[in-house]
Amino acid sequence: MLTKSEVKYIQSLSQKKERDENGVFLVEGTKISLELMRTVPHQIVMVYAVKAFYEAYESLFSPDKVKVVSEDELFKISQLQTPQQVVVVVKQEKYSCAPENCKGWILALDAIRDPGNMGTILRNADWFGIEHVLCSNDCVDIYNPKVVQASMGSVLRVRFSYTDLSSFLKQYKHTVVAATLDGIPMQSYQFPGEGVLLIGNEGKGIREELLPSLSQKITIPAFGQAESLNAGVASGIVLWELRRKG
Repeated sequence: MLTKSEVKYIQSLSQKKERDENGVFLVEGTKISLELMRTVPHQIVMVYAVKAFYEAYESLFSPDKVKVVSEDELFKISQLQTPQQVVVVVKQEKYSCAPENCKGWILALDAIRDPGNMGTILRNADWFGIEHVLCSNDCVDIYNPKVVQASMGSVLRVRFSYTDLSSFLKQYKHTVVAATLDGIPMQSYQFPGEGVLLIGNEGKGIREELLPSLSQKITIPAFGQAESLNAGVASGIVLWELRRKG
């Protein structure tokens, strides 16, 4: 049985301040939780699982890191409208990406604030083998429960960090390519072997102060009347073109 203080603590992790102060975040759902237990068990702080889930996967649990809870208790600590058998408290990982030593293609995000878009972008980065995602300081928190859910486990695999993008790009010595509405058609651009691919805010695009650091603007050709694509969709299309030519 969970104590009131345990319930209060887990509920508090819906807030960024509490996640950061405790160095943890929440993972929910059977698929991502099983992946977590199989691939990065060292990051698990505690698993809260209903009896059926625990009995089905008992061999994966560390006895000192699991509590069997009732359906009612799971509902109290879940961030989902429909809880999915298990809630896991997980240690945050800290990564860094300095301009002089971050190699390969980096995906840089400018003010991505929608959790669904951020989760989709992480899945895209994971799918296309981007090892590091660089976020401006005003991006949504990657450990936001909605981002974690939308990433479908990619949050566990993709390295990411938050930084002052303007300062980073000024110091970066390689190509910086930005997806914009006024660039050259992306299919006509030959992507180099490494660089930064910059994706801007869902509504405002890339902020003015970053534009002087760009090597090239590219655009996804439109064939209909839509005003724009959201950041999640755009990142997937451009990353495909980057990998197709890389």
